[in-house]
Amino acid sequence: MKFVVHEHHATRLHYDFRLEIAGVLKSWAIPKGPSMNPSDKRLAVMVDDHPLEYGEFEGMIPEGHYGAGAVLIWDSGEFQPGEDPESDLKKGRLSFTLKGKKLKGAFSLILMKGRGSGKDWLLIKGQDSFAKKDGRLKRN
Repeated sequence: MKFVVHEHHATRLHYDFRLEIAGVLKSWAIPKGPSMNPSDKRLAVMVDDHPLEYGEFEGMIPEGHYGAGAVLIWDSGEFQPGEDPESDLKKGRLSFTLKGKKLKGAFSLILMKGRGSGKDWLLIKGQDSFAKKDGRLKRN
């Protein structure tokens, strides 16, 4: 299965994190972008699913359309879920491995219960050989 992270220059710069699950790209907006530091807990707001073809998209979303602005592929690669990603999403905890150019190793998405609209998750890097204390990732 595939994953992609879009660098999205909309009203505010953010990163759209997308995982191929159940024939669509499940998607989260990450204001500060992903981190390779397990101590960083990045807010990831779940947004609408996108079609798989969107994983290849780079370009401009025109003014007047939702998300208007430049979209670049910041990272992409293989996504390896745990047991059952659909069930894990419903339970509010999805653990997975990424094999990308920038994002590698174990990660988890954890639903923040009792907060807001129920769409607020945390993206957290797992402790493994790819983890970095400074968490820095090259921004294009």
